[in-house]
Amino acid sequence: MSASIRLGRILGIPIGLHYTWFVVFVLVTGMLATSYFPDAYPGWSNVQYYGIALITSLIFFASIVAHELGHSIVAMRNGIRVKSITLFVFGGVAQISKEADRPRVEFTIAIAGPLVSAALGGLFIGLYFLVRDASDPAAALCFYLGEINLSVAIFNMIPGFPLDGGRVFRSLVWAVRGNFVRATRISAGLGRGIGYLFIIGGLIVVLWRHDLVSGLWIAFIGWFLENAASASYQQVAAREALSGVRVEEIMTPDPPIIPGRVDLRTLVESYIAHTGKRCFIVSDFGEWRGLVSLTDIRRVPRERWAETRVADIMVAKEKVATVRREEDALRAVALMEELDVNQLPVVGGNEIVGLVARDNILRLLQTKKRLGTA
Repeated sequence: MSASIRLGRILGIPIGLHYTWFVVFVLVTGMLATSYFPDAYPGWSNVQYYGIALITSLIFFASIVAHELGHSIVAMRNGIRVKSITLFVFGGVAQISKEADRPRVEFTIAIAGPLVSAALGGLFIGLYFLVRDASDPAAALCFYLGEINLSVAIFNMIPGFPLDGGRVFRSLVWAVRGNFVRATRISAGLGRGIGYLFIIGGLIVVLWRHDLVSGLWIAFIGWFLENAASASYQQVAAREALSGVRVEEIMTPDPPIIPGRVDLRTLVESYIAHTGKRCFIVSDFGEWRGLVSLTDIRRVPRERWAETRVADIMVAKEKVATVRREEDALRAVALMEELDVNQLPVVGGNEIVGLVARDNILRLLQTKKRLGTA
């Protein structure tokens, strides 16, 4: 999930807020200020209620970042790059560059987050007992943060993929069965089942308890879990369908070549508009120098196209990741995901012999699906 607002970096990991985070932040702060704290501590002023509620919400979401950092630190120690941590309506998500390659690594990454939340819960409960006789506001803040962090740890250990508990369950099935795809299928099936249970539970709350807000929220969580489990399995199934496929089998051969001296207006009007090509190899005097794509062009204001050459905006050869034609297509997929690019030049010897793009992979998967082989 891409963040809408970047906050900065922790341990080199970009931290961001998705727009949906503001919705839950307002709801949590409002609930604390108008219901939770007034019920537990009557007699405070509105300034106290809203002040403590605001501080509590901020620390709570800092705790969610700590939860995701738990996953991230373990992932990085196992050689897995973490792209970002994003806070959104359901909490937080750490986006990693690739799946774990062993059940033990999967287990340790998955369990790290709930352990951090459990530790924070215990810490805040301990602080509550230390300050409860000295300061009501501090005690209220500590008790809620202890309670909510322990709840986060317990909820995340529900064995429904892609929750942390579901990933722990997948690692155990993977270790026993020895098959990552089969383990994902079983875990995703359980995750979808739990998602449906949440949806049914939400409807029961609406119909029997007449609590529309709580019921819809529970059902919404179930819908999210079901969809996430389904999507996660589809991604793994797609990887399995690509197993054994070489890059040269899916690449587009003879990629379009453009000289570096061509200006962007000419490139757009004479090449892209007539061919529909979106990526070009930049070559001068028979030697390729780099890569230019629509993404690079869009960074330049239209009024400057005529005066900007392709060579001025291309990604230099030294910075372009490539794959060899005989490599496995899964290697290309993993590299595109890790670098967040849509295409890679394919090399044969010292020459560029093609381009492999996400479109090539999608077409292959669609064909296999129609043939019933994936």
